[in-house]
Amino acid sequence: MKTSFENLPVAIIGAGPVGLAAAAHLITRDMQPLILESGPSIGHSVRKWGHIRMFSSWRYNIDSASRQLLEKAGWEEPCGEALPTGGDIVSGYLEPLASVGAVSDALKLNQRVIAVTRDGIDKVRSHGRADRPFVIRAKDGTGSIVTYRARAVIDASGTWASPNPLGADGLPVMGEETFSDRIDYGIPDLRGARKADFADTHVLVVGSGHSSFNAVLDLLQLKAEHPETAITWAMRKTKLGDVFGGGSADALPERGELGRKVREAVELGAVRLLNPLTIDRLEESAPDSAMTVHARVGGEPTALEVDRIVVATGFRPDLGFSREIRLNLDPALECAAQLGPLIDPNEHSCGSVRPHGAAELAHPEPDYYIVGMKSYGRAPTFLLATGYEQVRSVVAEIAGDHDAASAVQLDLPETGVCHLREPEEKEESLCCGEQAEIPPLPPVSEEGAGCCG
Repeated sequence: MKTSFENLPVAIIGAGPVGLAAAAHLITRDMQPLILESGPSIGHSVRKWGHIRMFSSWRYNIDSASRQLLEKAGWEEPCGEALPTGGDIVSGYLEPLASVGAVSDALKLNQRVIAVTRDGIDKVRSHGRADRPFVIRAKDGTGSIVTYRARAVIDASGTWASPNPLGADGLPVMGEETFSDRIDYGIPDLRGARKADFADTHVLVVGSGHSSFNAVLDLLQLKAEHPETAITWAMRKTKLGDVFGGGSADALPERGELGRKVREAVELGAVRLLNPLTIDRLEESAPDSAMTVHARVGGEPTALEVDRIVVATGFRPDLGFSREIRLNLDPALECAAQLGPLIDPNEHSCGSVRPHGAAELAHPEPDYYIVGMKSYGRAPTFLLATGYEQVRSVVAEIAGDHDAASAVQLDLPETGVCHLREPEEKEESLCCGEQAEIPPLPPVSEEGAGCCG
């Protein structure tokens, strides 16, 4: 059924890989996108982890509709089997895509979305709801409020700006905000832009997934150049049997090598490993500026003196701007309710999530979809190729092509060993996500080996 506002664009929130892929699919169906990016450039979040290399090759990181637009513009595709970094994804793929005329014309930067609703009604009113266009409010780079109208909304804003805190209970620990200038979340560039901040300091890395692997290995490389650098690695996990992955049995070789290297570092004593560790509070240390981390290791109280903390415990969705939208969310993961059982990290790894599309991503609000990493809520098992298939299906559904929307197909890399997490573990595993360049381990004296369990 045609609406009175079908001539309005489809709003896409976020100009990362999945958001731009959504725009490409809209363009190939002769539909008008409106891309609202909160940052000053496309791929704003990807640039934050631009130093990290992907586990999957180029051919799994390029969307099909985007490829068609780029090829028409004379773009030369990177080698399909090479492993790109985040920076490569931006420079070799996203920037050329954003320069394609139809995409460039639809792109608006420095537009931080602060609210989405239906024109003239709040979420309580049901009658005639689908007959109202969406109204989107954004704050631009000057702080002014800008209003947009759209026939549908695709939220591809991601979760990078909403990291999980230090607390095992999902809350910041006491003192976490006080020491925010000494705490980094995610994967800081420890061997590049942030090198001076970490050299010759005692760094506590918290997490048990591949982001923490990245941080630990980067710190080992830093330690080789700056021997006074000390590394303590804390995990909430009780059992370590599956933490380091499948090694040589992993079908993604670079991921297996990452796990092997970090296991070797622990066994050699180059890294002090504490588990299961729960942090209670942070306090100022005297007489210097170090932090005292009050924690429990296996239930026993302990105190650590550290200079900096890297928190690699995953991310969560920020649902604040969708408060006036009718969402049906999984109570644990904060993703679409129908998607929750398919991606539950207590039951699934990234290799066991079946393909899904518009039907599983639907909410009670017609034509409102959350896609990409944000669609997985708090689950860490998202793959970029999954996001591309999501937007292909969602755009087909918005266009009224229900057959194409339901014919969900997905070409994934052979993910091999993609371990499950312990049920109580809430930390990010990124089992099929990104990896750092794998450095050689620095030499370790026999005195430092052996006692790090």
